[in-house]
Amino acid sequence: MKAVAFTLAAMAASSSAVQAQTPGDIRDLVGARAAGAETAMQARGYMFVKTRTGDDRKYSYWWNARTRQCVTVATMDGRYDSITTSPAPDCNQRVNAPEYRDRGFQRPDARRESPSYAGERGSVQVSGNAVDLGLVCFGDGQRPGVATTYGWSWNSKRDRYDYGNRTEMTSQQFDASVMIQMWDGGGRISLPKKLIPPVHSRGSDGWWDLYDVEAGPDLIRAKYRLNGMNKPTITINRRSGQITIRGLDPYGFRGTCDLIDGDDHRRF
Repeated sequence: MKAVAFTLAAMAASSSAVQAQTPGDIRDLVGARAAGAETAMQARGYMFVKTRTGDDRKYSYWWNARTRQCVTVATMDGRYDSITTSPAPDCNQRVNAPEYRDRGFQRPDARRESPSYAGERGSVQVSGNAVDLGLVCFGDGQRPGVATTYGWSWNSKRDRYDYGNRTEMTSQQFDASVMIQMWDGGGRISLPKKLIPPVHSRGSDGWWDLYDVEAGPDLIRAKYRLNGMNKPTITINRRSGQITIRGLDPYGFRGTCDLIDGDDHRRF
């Protein structure tokens, strides 16, 4: 049953899950036009923090000082496509003890400060290794791409401008999710097809072995080999749940992880 629960967790980005993560006081703004929705956000106590641009949508971050809640708004075609809760650091806010009290939360049990205590340890076995930590991480990534552009360029041989096309290397951005399993001294990562370059090695059914694994009380670091040149580094913040993956520019991934904790799928 736990193996089934782990598999189903990869589908956590469904629309129903997104809706459940939308704060009730702004849930009605999903689908609204961005211009009017921004005014409504401000009227309800949210302060705009920053914006970043994705492949087909924009992501804006809003902070509510009263509820100490950070939210991410995805805007697509001029409308609010989704509103989801985000960790406080996404809104440039520090996570501290008063935040738990202000929002009515109890401080986590001491054992939960580090997410490596995942349910019944050793209940999942991979190649004879007892999995201590299982994560599903959602976010966006980048990879090298090729684009054809059209325009005018100078032709020195003909002493004139010619109209034509040229092929350029670009950076492509996309939504993606990764899965991670870790055990004593090692682990593995499952990559979506968008994070697998045409030239790659060492992968097995979409999983890559982790090496140089360092599991500290606050950070987890590890590497995996895509090929002889590209050996991305994984960094996971165990308190905020944020993950970054950096390889040869522009290969990368940034997101937030959920802990697979037995039959209970939740943020750690």
